[in-house]
Amino acid sequence: MKQVVLDRYGRPEEVARCAEVADVGAPARGEVVFDVLAFPINPADISFCRGTYRLRPALPATPGAECVGRVTAIGSGVAHVKVGDLVINLQRENWAQKRRVKGEDVIAISPRLDLRQAAMLRINPPTALLLLTDVVELGRGDWVIQNVANSAVGRLLIRLARARGLRTVNVVRRAELVAPLRAIGADVVLTDGPDLDARVRAAIGDGALPLAIDAVGGSATQRLARCVSDGGTVVNYGVLSGEPCLLDGRETVFRDVRLRGFWLRRWFAQTPPDKIAAVYRELAARLGDGRLAVEVEAVYPVRRIKEALAHAARGGRSGKILVSFEGA
Repeated sequence: MKQVVLDRYGRPEEVARCAEVADVGAPARGEVVFDVLAFPINPADISFCRGTYRLRPALPATPGAECVGRVTAIGSGVAHVKVGDLVINLQRENWAQKRRVKGEDVIAISPRLDLRQAAMLRINPPTALLLLTDVVELGRGDWVIQNVANSAVGRLLIRLARARGLRTVNVVRRAELVAPLRAIGADVVLTDGPDLDARVRAAIGDGALPLAIDAVGGSATQRLARCVSDGGTVVNYGVLSGEPCLLDGRETVFRDVRLRGFWLRRWFAQTPPDKIAAVYRELAARLGDGRLAVEVEAVYPVRRIKEALAHAARGGRSGKILVSFEGA
């Protein structure tokens, strides 16, 4: 079977290769085997290949935070999925043609879901949802500000916020991104800059802005902190700048602005399985009716993984890069 393998860390398109490896074999008791149909390339996967992600396993290693698959075999004692079910896998190393995992690690999803959207269900949709629901208590009409608003998480967050009666300020780096985000429901879209807080206040007036969502770190964290209301919270879930989050004491001391972090892996570790499944059921339902569809720019066959990784690492894309297996 085919599997993406890293023999060293470095530029993703240079260090990743599509290898032929041994089949995963039959499932033991409590295990499930499924064919991987497709997987997306996420920023965390790019960082994993570079060796800069928090998880850095011994080499050789296989990337892959998420995928969608179809069950081909189940071991004894597995009752919540059956052969033929479409599933997502809560474990990593998913850039492989087949996976054999514990039954408790797979969640069955609707067979009617678009496979490309299902491949992107595990990471970005729950991240966007939980950033809105699990950080601070928000009321209808409240404002939320986020940077990297054109990302997959950013676009999902716009849609989820609107469904909850929240209003969004969306910070981008390029003016040409304003119109596309307004088209999907963004209330305010602003280009980043040193006077961001003044422009935010002019846009929202005296509306409450209790939450800022930061994927960049560095000085971008401070610019968001200046935008939130007194007592507000900045939640950081990514460090695209590669720099530590900066937060001026004038914000923390005089305005009681707080900084906290969010990592989906920690949420999985701390959350009961029934609640995890419930979150995915809600998100899958929204995907099924098109409310959370994420744009896809290209789908590559796994044999062209190097090209796919190079494409995913480029800026200015209009959607996600996905990879599929021949015959899937």
